[in-house]
Amino acid sequence: MELHFPILLDGATGTELQKRGYRGGISAEQWVLEHPDAITDLHNNYIEAGSDVLYAPTFGANRVKLEEYGVFNQVPEYNRRLAKIALDNAEGRALVAGDISQTGKFLKPIGNTTFREMLEIYREQAEALEEAGVDLYAVETMTNLAEARAAVLAIRQISDKPIMVCFTCEANGRTMMGNDIAAALVILQNMGIDAFGLNCSTGPDQMLPHIQRLQKYAEVPLIAKPNAGMPKTKNGETYYDCGPEELASYVKDLAAAGVGIFGSCCGSTEEHIRAIHRELQNVEFLPPHPDFQGKIPLATEKNLYLLPTDLEIGKIYPCDEHLEDSCEEAEEDDEALFMTIELKAEEELDHLEDFQYAISLPLCILCNDASLLEQALEIYQGRVLYAGDLPEEELLPLANRYGLVI
Repeated sequence: MELHFPILLDGATGTELQKRGYRGGISAEQWVLEHPDAITDLHNNYIEAGSDVLYAPTFGANRVKLEEYGVFNQVPEYNRRLAKIALDNAEGRALVAGDISQTGKFLKPIGNTTFREMLEIYREQAEALEEAGVDLYAVETMTNLAEARAAVLAIRQISDKPIMVCFTCEANGRTMMGNDIAAALVILQNMGIDAFGLNCSTGPDQMLPHIQRLQKYAEVPLIAKPNAGMPKTKNGETYYDCGPEELASYVKDLAAAGVGIFGSCCGSTEEHIRAIHRELQNVEFLPPHPDFQGKIPLATEKNLYLLPTDLEIGKIYPCDEHLEDSCEEAEEDDEALFMTIELKAEEELDHLEDFQYAISLPLCILCNDASLLEQALEIYQGRVLYAGDLPEEELLPLANRYGLVI
């Protein structure tokens, strides 16, 4: 599918379901299945207001989140049924995105989940959404790069449809897990996603500076789906004070910063979407045009680096039980722009998994086994530089899938 910009997404789902009677206690997904008229009314309102894309109400329909509400072994059924409701509501008037968000799980050694387990959780949901016939995928409200990577890889295992990814960040441009959103952009756009941006957590005024920073590195269209301001409380009730016209007044500046996909999040209504739609009639989409000035964009999970193209391999560290000490040594080397580790055996992957969060410099992997290299690229959450003698035909799939720099 080819996307044509600008694109207008829908507005809030959660806060609008609350207006229609959702009070918690059960998952929002279960409530929607029991009250399908609520989401049908909401979707119709958004289409009439100008939305080009509806989000299927599958935000928390992964195994982990459903089980928190006592729903077991129903991920395929829930996702198929929820997506069908959205597709029926769209009736060819809008596209439907399979909505995927966080599990809340953390990778070892911080948590007790392996990347393969996380990948399987997302694949289960993506398979059901693909079977239901969604038009594209929206991976949204992400704060953990590992989960975003797992979701993207899972989708790509079963579909070549467009993938949009949105993070939510703090005022410092980092997620609550400490991931730099610019690093996340570079990693994920080189994994083949079709658009990247921000949603939730802030109003348009606070989101704009982060979007402007992302524009410097974006090779894909950017997404802006801000809240209708920051949530406030009055008389025990939560409200959002950014009205439709105020939110829409940021469309021109967001478009100038490379945003090609617009929408709104918590606290917004169909009136916000209608106001954005009006503004979009007067703006022109600017295709991405980053200028890396002959630099190679690499990233750890936490930070983005632009390295010169004439790199030379320095000291090579073994991927062994002393990897954490090696990371400290490499960081203390004032001349080292990146760290190179050598992988020779599968058992060494355990050390990479245990100590990858100690790697603070961009990573280069020296390896001459394509299967071993791919396993390492799954585990490591940054964008990697390759050194070794593998032929191009074995490296290109890894470059396309994981963003490996060859």
